[in-house]
Amino acid sequence: MRCIVVYDISDSRLRVKIADLCMDYGMNRIQYSAFAGDLLRTHQEELMKRAMAKLGKRAGRICLYCIGEREWSQRIEHIVGDAPDHAAE
Repeated sequence: MRCIVVYDISDSRLRVKIADLCMDYGMNRIQYSAFAGDLLRTHQEELMKRAMAKLGKRAGRICLYCIGEREWSQRIEHIVGDAPDHAAE
C-alpha cells in the first residue's frame, strides 16, 4: 500500500536517523521531512516501531499515512525549477 511518512523533529541527528530508516524501507524523499513509498502492513508497523524507539522521550512527531491506489493516482504534484523529482513512480 502507498504510504507517506512525515515527521517534525528538532534534533538534526535524529532527523537524519529517521530519514535513513525510511530509505532503508525503500521509501523516496518527497520533501525534507516527508517520504513516500509502498509498504506492506507488517513493514508499516515495523518502521513506526523502530522510528518511535529512535525518538524515545525526545520531542517530536512521526506520522504514517496510507493512501489507496485510486487516491494516489489522483494526486496533484507541481514541481518548479530544479526541484528533484523524488516522487516519480
